[in-house]
Amino acid sequence: MVSNRLPVNGITSSIKSLTSYGFKANVVDDCVYHKFSGSKYIFLVLCVDDILLASRDIGFLQETKIFLMKNFKMKDLGETFFVLGIKILRDRSQGILRLSQESYIDKVLDRFDMKDSKPGDTPIMTLKEQRCRRSPMRQQ
Repeated sequence: MVSNRLPVNGITSSIKSLTSYGFKANVVDDCVYHKFSGSKYIFLVLCVDDILLASRDIGFLQETKIFLMKNFKMKDLGETFFVLGIKILRDRSQGILRLSQESYIDKVLDRFDMKDSKPGDTPIMTLKEQRCRRSPMRQQ
């Protein structure tokens, strides 16, 4: 997965340009767009005045960046390593993309003076345990 961060001026007023290029808005989040072309795909995420692009196809990514740069005043900031408080970690040799909120967790622990706290397990009921329980109606 390749991603790039591009600062943008006034893109929210020019959504029509994105849709004319083949992007479709996500039904859940109107700041997320996607475009599919055969087996190629790209995701575009608007974050205030930044754009985050993600695609497996570098050529499709470059093609999209060229379109965006022709239509909007922006510059390419290169690969994204940190966005919205989330650290992006890649291991391309194994095809792994990881997201980490470790720095946010550290800030919260520091804020509440819990930096030296010891981690503990949180008991969670498994789906199997939930199925084994009988509802009050069935117990009668």
